[in-house]
Amino acid sequence: MSVNRCMSLFSRLRPHVNSRTPRVTAGGGGRLSAGSGSSHRQQRAGSASSSSSPPKGPDTSLFVPVSVRTDLSADGSVGAELAQPLQKDKLLKLFNRFYTRKEMQKLAADQGLDARLFHQAFVSFRKFALEVSTLPADLHIILSDICCGAGHIDDIYPYFMRHAKQIFPMLECMDDLRKISDLRVPANWYPESRAIQRKVIFHAGPTNSGKTYHAIQRYLAAKSGVYCGPLKLLAHEIFEKTNDAGVPCDLVTGEERAIMDTEGRAASHVACTIEMCSVTTPYEVAVIDEIQMIRDPARGWAWTRALLGLCAEEIHVCGEPAAIDFIRELMYTTGEEVEVNTYQRLTPFSVLDQALESLDKLRPGDCIVCFSKNDIYSISRQIEISGQECAVIYGSLPPGTKLSQAKKFNDPDDPCKILVATDAIGMGLNLSIKRIIFNSLVKPNVNEKGEKRMETISTSQALQIAGRAGRFSSKFSEGEVTTMYRDDVPILKEILSQPVDPIETAGLHPTAEQIEMFAYHLPDATLSNLVDIFVSLSQVDGLYFVCNIDDFKFLADMIQHIPLNLRSRYVFCTAPINKKQTFVCTSFLKFARQFSRDEPLTFDWVCRHVSWPLAQPKDIKNLIHLEAVHDVLDLYLWLSYRFMDMFPDTKLVREIQQELDDIIQQGVRSITRLIRATNQSITNPLQTQNSKPGQTSDNSNKTADRNSPTHPRAKRGPSGDNTLASRLVREGLLTPGLLQQLQREWSKQELINQYALDTEHHDSNNKGKKK
Repeated sequence: MSVNRCMSLFSRLRPHVNSRTPRVTAGGGGRLSAGSGSSHRQQRAGSASSSSSPPKGPDTSLFVPVSVRTDLSADGSVGAELAQPLQKDKLLKLFNRFYTRKEMQKLAADQGLDARLFHQAFVSFRKFALEVSTLPADLHIILSDICCGAGHIDDIYPYFMRHAKQIFPMLECMDDLRKISDLRVPANWYPESRAIQRKVIFHAGPTNSGKTYHAIQRYLAAKSGVYCGPLKLLAHEIFEKTNDAGVPCDLVTGEERAIMDTEGRAASHVACTIEMCSVTTPYEVAVIDEIQMIRDPARGWAWTRALLGLCAEEIHVCGEPAAIDFIRELMYTTGEEVEVNTYQRLTPFSVLDQALESLDKLRPGDCIVCFSKNDIYSISRQIEISGQECAVIYGSLPPGTKLSQAKKFNDPDDPCKILVATDAIGMGLNLSIKRIIFNSLVKPNVNEKGEKRMETISTSQALQIAGRAGRFSSKFSEGEVTTMYRDDVPILKEILSQPVDPIETAGLHPTAEQIEMFAYHLPDATLSNLVDIFVSLSQVDGLYFVCNIDDFKFLADMIQHIPLNLRSRYVFCTAPINKKQTFVCTSFLKFARQFSRDEPLTFDWVCRHVSWPLAQPKDIKNLIHLEAVHDVLDLYLWLSYRFMDMFPDTKLVREIQQELDDIIQQGVRSITRLIRATNQSITNPLQTQNSKPGQTSDNSNKTADRNSPTHPRAKRGPSGDNTLASRLVREGLLTPGLLQQLQREWSKQELINQYALDTEHHDSNNKGKKK
């Protein structure tokens, strides 16, 4: 081969960069850095929209390297023909020298490779160069030149960067990714809304002040309108009230559509859950309820979307006064003024000085508020032992069961006059409550980072719950609020005396279109990784935050191995699922797998999966499973409105869901029987084995309640670990005889301990008398 031909071929093989990388001196700039915000929100909003704000540095821990092609035999051995063979030991020393050069690390950092990515890229590059059978010709020649002393170690840099951009494709398109994830001016996402001059009316007031009533009156009088509520129950309530008032109204929730026109034409009015509102349909009046939820870490984006995007001449916003200033500021960015109407509570409520302290002091119209289902079960059982009847309401109950229990409690002819509930009563239910009793002032909360912790309830939460006492139009003209325990009374008074924290930010969430554009640039990334990178690069001004996406990522990781197109995968991952329920998550996985096979999920398939028909629950565990099955049917209905062809039997599934709702209602009506059955099965396995069917003991039930781990004053110890004993007996790992011997030893030890305590107490009393 001639020298001219060699030089010509070599010039074509080199990448379009200067192979002689100039020596880099310290002090160079160009690193990505996160922008800093000013102290005033308007200044932040103004500066964020300008193009001069520095771009946000990416979280490089989210960059997952992709595999590169190592079979280059098709390129031939041109490099080996043009240069001498390469020795692996010399190459290893060469690469290690390149890695330690600070100048190369700095130059790579200017291209987006921080220390983490630089190390990952170098390890991959070194492995590629040492293990591949045939190197690319241009790289082979450069390495040969350096080994022979005809080149500089820095000449490796262009080829290293070429490899780095192959395994980290996001480096090549970082500017485009930043533009896609720029969330600083969300008002511009809704051109139809910006094309009209809307009038915004804020109805501000506490619970039971009539603020929503006034907004609904304007909604009913309009030629067309949309009501956006936070719960299905509220959407159903407005749907029924609107039609009862003679105004045709449709219902739209994630799991249900109710069209009033027999020919299927849309009505002029619609009541919907806020996630389902249309931002392209024109209305005369729109009502957005519970606007303070715009700061909710998980669902706040839905209120932001409705407020900025609804195409209505009048936007009526209802919520706490703490949101007034923020909504004014948010509307300032759209050029729309806010008219504020304030309301006072229609019926007063007072905080009592005495705690309840004993369930024997319960009176008709009392509601005990708990923050866990276990506490609800324990307290319900104790109320039943005292001879009173109670209704039960908690969040995971089906809507029909909640309404049934509310009706039972409100019915003056029903003997049930006590309610035990979670904070699910805070919205969506009209209840005739005289006195609210907080069983606890601590509840689990999830912050914007997705971290779960036990925290004292906020003033806003306390007011929302306490405001249910003495509701207008109920038989109680005044409400009362107290706590179960004496020590909590001053804490409750302190909480209620504090002003509600003002709302300062609104939630945002990446759309399917934005994720699809990310996927175009990063085709090999998983959906979970795409969302992570999006949030990492996203830029928001001081008025907004990106909502927590942990649940979305959880579902995305669960079905990552299932072959789905990106849009379908995204829709599946936005399904409202409680990830704590194992059966629901398993069903979600099976739904996605069946969908990916292009096999419709028929009614028979669903019945086989949930083992329909289902029997009445025998204990609490059965009841919880029925609630999970109800959620699975909800999931089917939710998906059926997104993929109608693949989930065809909506009507049949809705029918069995209604039957299941009735079964759950029957179970909750006799919930104390289920709790008693549950306690009997775990309290004493020997007693369960030896007792005759149907025989129970009130004393043993009371003991079980006191020893329950959910009881507020429960004692925990070895003798209370009966669940383990029961399981060991069932599995044959412990015989009844051995268990009896262990129980005798435990009882004996308890007597010894009690005797020691009594002796110590007696001695201390004698010493006190002598003193």
